[in-house]
Amino acid sequence: MKASKIAYKPVGLALGAVSGMLAGVAFKQAWKILGHEEDAPDATDEDRTWQEILLAAALEGAIFAVVKAAVDRAGATATRRLTGTWSG
Repeated sequence: MKASKIAYKPVGLALGAVSGMLAGVAFKQAWKILGHEEDAPDATDEDRTWQEILLAAALEGAIFAVVKAAVDRAGATATRRLTGTWSG
């Protein structure tokens, strides 16, 4: 394994944590707009329908994947600009 990939590991872990936090905030805002409620339903919330629960899970997964991909790509691009090598 190249030294640049090893050196990027801690940066990648930090970016992963940041992307998780950003995705959580983005999902909460999206749910407020779409659901007109403060909190998204939990899978075990008996007062919510299957449709609500599955919609919330799908939306959360999609937002998480997009945010993670954007943050990972931005990190790799920044690493290339700083070091001249691609971290991926």
